[in-house]
Amino acid sequence: MKAIFKFFKKDRKISSVMTILLISSFIFIIDQLSKLYVVHFLDLSNRLSITVITGFIYFKMAWNEGINFGLFANNSEIMRITLVIISVLICIGIFFWAIKQKSFFLLICASAIIGGALGNVLDRLIYGAVADFLNITCCGLYNPYSFNIADISIFLGVIGIIFFPTEKNQNKKS
Repeated sequence: MKAIFKFFKKDRKISSVMTILLISSFIFIIDQLSKLYVVHFLDLSNRLSITVITGFIYFKMAWNEGINFGLFANNSEIMRITLVIISVLICIGIFFWAIKQKSFFLLICASAIIGGALGNVLDRLIYGAVADFLNITCCGLYNPYSFNIADISIFLGVIGIIFFPTEKNQNKKS
């Protein structure tokens, strides 16, 4: 085990790449397993709604053909392919940006975005839309929107990059 850590300490880029691959793969797998369980094993695609914690957490099936909150949804094959291509290109851009960063925190945030985005890309390729199922309602307010683990991951990654900048989060000097 020490040899592995020693190997990755030698080359920061390899260490950054491995960190991104491991964390984004973990998020991708958790996202896909949660969707497999909820959509297929709990049969949410047919049941449409399951109460998890009354008045707070529900599983409500929503097939999102667009982006956040269903924007740009139009049930078009061209739009689906366009969203897949844009998502993959953004992931590639974030990957190359992230491997240049000094901060381990930024690597985690970038990995969260990449893992979540690729989870949603796979949904679009398999189902034609993103499988959203988590619905949180609080304090008597009705929330019409559902989301998934990938969406949470993307959201937290973006929030981390935008709102928690420090000197450590700056690009390495070339």
